Amino acid sequence: MAFPQTRMRRLRATAGLRGLVRETDLTADRLILPLFVTDAAGDGAQELREPIPSMPGVERLSISAAVGEAREAARLGIAGLLLFGIPAEKDQQGSGAWDPDGAVQLAAGAIKRAVPDLLVATDVCMCEYTEHGHCGVLREDGVVDNDATVELIARIAVSHARAGADIVAPSDMMDGRVGAIREALDEEGFSDVPILAYSAKFASAFYGPFRDAAGSTPAFGDRRGYQMDPANGREAVREALLDAGEGADMVMVKPALAYGDLISAVSAATGLPVAAYNVSGEYAMVKAAAAAGSIDERAAVLEILTSLRRAGADTIISYHAKDAARWLAEQT
Repeated sequence: MAFPQTRMRRLRATAGLRGLVRETDLTADRLILPLFVTDAAGDGAQELREPIPSMPGVERLSISAAVGEAREAARLGIAGLLLFGIPAEKDQQGSGAWDPDGAVQLAAGAIKRAVPDLLVATDVCMCEYTEHGHCGVLREDGVVDNDATVELIARIAVSHARAGADIVAPSDMMDGRVGAIREALDEEGFSDVPILAYSAKFASAFYGPFRDAAGSTPAFGDRRGYQMDPANGREAVREALLDAGEGADMVMVKPALAYGDLISAVSAATGLPVAAYNVSGEYAMVKAAAAAGSIDERAAVLEILTSLRRAGADTIISYHAKDAARWLAEQT
C-alpha cells in the first residue's frame, strides 16, 4: 500500500519499537582485539607498554602486559585476541617467526594459562620478522618466492599451535598456503586447530599505522605482487573459494570499511564464517577526527562496526574492541 497507509516511521517512533525490528546485532562476543606483543623484555616477566603514536590508545606489549590485556578483554566479554609478534632481532629468512621462544609463542602460552576460555588467534606471516619487511623469503631478483615461503608459513603455524593458539591466521597471501598449513597441522597432531585465512587481503593505503607499529614497512618496493588490487571484487571471491577448497575454516576480508560489498559477496559465495578486519588506518582516522572534534567517537565506532555486521561479517577484528565492548555494556 502507498502513503498515507504505509508509514515507515511508525516502527521508528520509540527505542522499544526500534529494538523490536532491528535487523543487525552487535555484541562484544563478535569482536577480536589485536595485540602487538614484543619479546624486547626478555622472558616477558617485566611489564612493558610502549605507546604507538600513530594509533592512540594502542601499545606494544610485553608478555605480562599482554596477559593483563587478555584478562581485561575476557572481563569485557570480547571473544578473543589476534597476536602479532614484534621481535627484538630480524634476519633475511624471518627465522624468529617460528622460534618456540618468540613473542607470539610465549604470549599464546601465557594467555591460555591465565585466561583459558579466551580465544587466542595468531597472525601467521613473516613481514615483522624479515629485515626487508616482505611477507616471505626473497629470490635473487628480489621477488618473494611463493613456494619456499609456503613451507615456512606452515612451519610458523605449527609452532603457534604447539604454543597453544586456538586459531592460526595466515596473512601472507601466498598461493597454496592454506592447504600446506592444513597438512602440516594434521601431521603434527593439530587437526582440531582451525585456520582463519586472510583470503581477500588488499594492497591497501589503510595499513600505514600498522606498519609503524610492527616495524614492517618494506625496505624496497611494495606488496602489490602478492596482495590484491583494491579494484578487484570477483578476484576476492575466487581467492576465498580457493582457500575454502584448501581447508580454511573461516575466511577474512581486509580492510573492512571500504570493502562491505566484498564481505557480503564472500559470505554468500563460500558459506563460511567471515571475519572483517577493521584495520589500523580505519582506527586512526576515527581517532583523529574525534580528537579534532569533528565526530562523536562512540557513535561513529558503533556505527562502523554495526555496518560490518550488516554486510555479513560474523567476526570483527578491531582496535576499537575494548571501547566498543564497554559502550555496548552501557546500552544493556
